Amino acid sequence: MAGHSKWKQIKHKKAATDAKRASAWTKVIREITVAARAGGGDPGGNPRLRTAVDAARAVNMPNENIERAIKKGTGELEGATYEEVAYEGYGPGGAAIYVEATTDNANRTVAEVRHAFSRNGGNLGSSNSVAWMFDRKGLLTLDATRWPEDRALEDALEAGAEDFAREGDEYVVTTAPNDFHAVQDALRARGYAFLGAELAMVPKNTVRLEGRDAEQLLRLLEVLEDLDDVSRVSSNFDIDASMIEASA
Repeated sequence: MAGHSKWKQIKHKKAATDAKRASAWTKVIREITVAARAGGGDPGGNPRLRTAVDAARAVNMPNENIERAIKKGTGELEGATYEEVAYEGYGPGGAAIYVEATTDNANRTVAEVRHAFSRNGGNLGSSNSVAWMFDRKGLLTLDATRWPEDRALEDALEAGAEDFAREGDEYVVTTAPNDFHAVQDALRARGYAFLGAELAMVPKNTVRLEGRDAEQLLRLLEVLEDLDDVSRVSSNFDIDASMIEASA
């Protein structure tokens, strides 16, 4: 999943450094609200909320915004009622795309997602048309320039990670969903800091794309990511890192 991983890295950096920060805040606030509604307002006892709060801090969201979102989720403050929905389809070159969204108007969201697919060479499919091509996993990203690879690999596996890979200047640590926080805590206790930490849909296999198909697919993913209701986009593409960086 090297190509897709590189695209995720670029998205994280853009969200933290440019005008996309406002959009990133919107998405994180919704995730905090939904997580607090589902599991309570204490991040210590609500793993999903803890992950959402960590994501908020990664994009420099003020504590008061985080606290307000939690209170909206627990009902202490009034706010919109959000539901979680998922859409599946295919992009240019046959790449599978799995879209997760948090919305207060599902009709609006599906219309926007369908429009994005149709205008950028893709096709929105039915439920479970591509979901079976992915596994839900925990992903922890580390700066590879800070720690020797042998040491990071050993520490990650001892912490309970399922897999460890170097991708460019970053290490990607993969965990089972239920082990995500335990591995994160164990690595943090050993002095590691994370560039990214999320539960994501990881493709079982990848589809190699080049040329026009690759350009169109990256454009489609960009359009989907920019929709306020969309919280996460996953795909099974493999595209040269140089093309991904150029498109960004």
